[in-house]
Amino acid sequence: MSNERKVWRNGKFIPWEKASVPLLSHGFSRGSAIFEVFGIHEGPEGPFAFRMDEHLKRLMQSARLLGMEMAYSTKEIVDAVAETVKANHLGRGLIKILAYWGEEAIIQMVLESKLDLAIFAIPDSEELGLDKVGPITACLSKWRKIHPETVPVAAKSCANYLNGYLARRDANRRGFDVGLLVGTDGFLAEGSIESVFLVKDGVLKTPPLGRILSSITRKSLLQAASTIGIPTSEDSILPEELFVADEIFTSHSGIKVSPVARFEDRTLPAPGPISRRLIELMENILHFRDDRFKEWLIALD
Repeated sequence: MSNERKVWRNGKFIPWEKASVPLLSHGFSRGSAIFEVFGIHEGPEGPFAFRMDEHLKRLMQSARLLGMEMAYSTKEIVDAVAETVKANHLGRGLIKILAYWGEEAIIQMVLESKLDLAIFAIPDSEELGLDKVGPITACLSKWRKIHPETVPVAAKSCANYLNGYLARRDANRRGFDVGLLVGTDGFLAEGSIESVFLVKDGVLKTPPLGRILSSITRKSLLQAASTIGIPTSEDSILPEELFVADEIFTSHSGIKVSPVARFEDRTLPAPGPISRRLIELMENILHFRDDRFKEWLIALD
């Protein structure tokens, strides 16, 4: 299947298996690449991208935070995404954009050249399991979330995900699906690739921005919840609050709401009443049944 796929790289399509960089490239050997991932959905008039404008805004912000210079404008990337979706006949799936230094950097730490850009069209599969809402298990990770004064945690950079890898590995070894990270300040942060939400006394609570990634899915859920009368809170959360929460769920680009059925040794409703309402709301939005959010789905003409 990969032999049939095309990758958009620096303005040209290349075969999937040719999309590579030298082992000593700065992006690989220094971990300096930045990226974005967002969903492609099949609409009544063709493919649509979920909140692509917000994702590309964050991509540009990641470059600014890390002192990098993009080689392409937002408009050029939008056009390239549409071309990539069309060239790969992508239905439901994901777009992954990588901006990176492909040139070798044996000892040089700082490069001044513009970033290379690659766009991948990834079809849904059993492995991805997009939109498959099901109960998951979660625990508190033994690792702490990286401190925002060490690296910009608001940048979606590949290097930052080593922190998430360690959290997921720790959780899996202990028999859980995901590990939730606590910050060095002692407050709940996020998962490996997930934002975390809890419900207490009917209020939807999630950690505030500043020490976590500015997740587009997180933002969407908060905005959507307010339209159906669910009160929300973005205040600091102590990890102890997870042990008395009425509901817990995580969210990311692939699955908007993943209810937690077991947290550490606690059993929870999965989904609970608030989680169920949000699952139904997001399904309606993504299947074009709720016009209040139609601007979130951007046509790829």
